[in-house]
Amino acid sequence: MLPYASMPPSKVRLLRDRKSGSPETGNARVKALRRVFAHAIDNDLADRNPAKDVPYIKTGSQGFHSWTIEEVRQYEEKHPKGSKARLALGLLLFTGQRRADVVAFGRQHLRDGWLTFTQTKNKRNKPVTLSIPVIAELKELIDATPSDHLTFLTTGFGKSFTSNGFGNRFRKWCDDAGLTHCSAHGLRKAGAAIAAENGATETQLMAIFGWKTMKEAERYTRAARQKVLAGTAMRLLVPERS
Repeated sequence: MLPYASMPPSKVRLLRDRKSGSPETGNARVKALRRVFAHAIDNDLADRNPAKDVPYIKTGSQGFHSWTIEEVRQYEEKHPKGSKARLALGLLLFTGQRRADVVAFGRQHLRDGWLTFTQTKNKRNKPVTLSIPVIAELKELIDATPSDHLTFLTTGFGKSFTSNGFGNRFRKWCDDAGLTHCSAHGLRKAGAAIAAENGATETQLMAIFGWKTMKEAERYTRAARQKVLAGTAMRLLVPERS
């Protein structure tokens, strides 16, 4: 085992490049090491973070596929209201949260029409607690789905899902609807895009999704503004006719 001081950027880069054939895995190593050293600095075990000096491998990937409205409708046609599959879609889309949070949601998080919870990501180091309103569409799905458990979503054995277990189950529900390219995380992206296109500001998106910086929110609002501007400007391409 190496002490923190013995890990220069060159060694982090070596660990990254060993997975050059699988860039996402190599980048995951860098990301994990950044977190390790951030924890070490917070606890006076190190005075610098060498992983921050090592960039991620550029992949050109856009990440998870963002659902379209048509794909949401296709899923809804396959999975009717009252089914766990339909409630899962609603919890993901109408809260904008990650699957690790969605599987923990239950009636104990509801009060006066609001859902209050602490996000699972960074819960131990930098917890983010959110309160978001339960919109009518989501309330209708919750009320229509029988549940006498601690969590809204349960397995066939009446147990709460793990994050990975839910991911696998949602993958099957998507496959059943003919949406083999869609995923739970893609719904979070779709929700952010829809909200931005409907006029949500960066700070509003941050309040919904729990982002701590403007960077992620700006990506969606910038894309939304581009779409609006293009929609109003396309007619300018047509030459005037006398």
